[in-house]
Amino acid sequence: MLVQILLNTLVSAAAGVLVAVGFTVIYSTARFFNFAHGAIFTAGAYILYALIAICEWPTWVAIPVAVTAAALLGMGLDLGIYRPLRRKGASELVLLIASLGAFVVIQNVIVLLFGDGTKTLRAADPTEGLYILGGRITPIQGLTVIGSVVLCIATWLVLRFSRTGRTMRAVANDAELAKCVGIESDRVILVSFGAGSALAAVAAILIGYDTDLSPAMGFSGLLSGVVAAIIGGVGSIPGAALGALLVSTAQNFGVWMLPSQWQDAIVFVILILFLLLRPQGMLGTPLKKAVV
Repeated sequence: MLVQILLNTLVSAAAGVLVAVGFTVIYSTARFFNFAHGAIFTAGAYILYALIAICEWPTWVAIPVAVTAAALLGMGLDLGIYRPLRRKGASELVLLIASLGAFVVIQNVIVLLFGDGTKTLRAADPTEGLYILGGRITPIQGLTVIGSVVLCIATWLVLRFSRTGRTMRAVANDAELAKCVGIESDRVILVSFGAGSALAAVAAILIGYDTDLSPAMGFSGLLSGVVAAIIGGVGSIPGAALGALLVSTAQNFGVWMLPSQWQDAIVFVILILFLLLRPQGMLGTPLKKAVV
């Protein structure tokens, strides 16, 4: 039982960290909590379902198209909603409320198109998977873990060493100063929306193959991902990974002793504790008080 819980923790953390890293990439440049990230998460999985189940596209073609479509949807939200609001001087609160409205609209469009019932991406019966010390992990779960590690490392390398990554970090540090040296912050923010949305779509697709789809899946994915990003230290990819691991560990070990409906409550308790005791997160940098 203990080994199975540990394996479940690893798999759920792997999916959660992709959502957390995607959220971090967007937040670092746009500087507001994009609740629509959860709707993009759901949309990516449902676009894949439509391409495979309705359009009958081969999986190897449908997956990159679905991820690209989710990235374009995220970029469309920035172009159509957030950028015009930023140019009018909208505050972070206004952008947050706008993103919440976008979340509700996209989720209801998904319900309208596909219904509120559960959908499945699996074409065959689940396999027994690989047994490890008495626990079992399926091929898609193993792929989730490996894919998460590869994508997180790739994202960190791009942000650390590429020209695009340097411009994103410049905008994240000081958008006004970045403008002064010729960096187009709007373009950088648009790229961050595309990259973050693509990561969310990959996470949703992997979860969809493992546990099926529902229109409400975006909320639980957003909850775990955002909390992981906050407690790990917003802006830190290693912090997001540690945060996702902590959240997943608390959830899986918590429901071992408590009813499953306590999962979300456990996440909120962890968030509150970190906001009270270490608001900058595990790998975040505490803000220094200005001396007048």
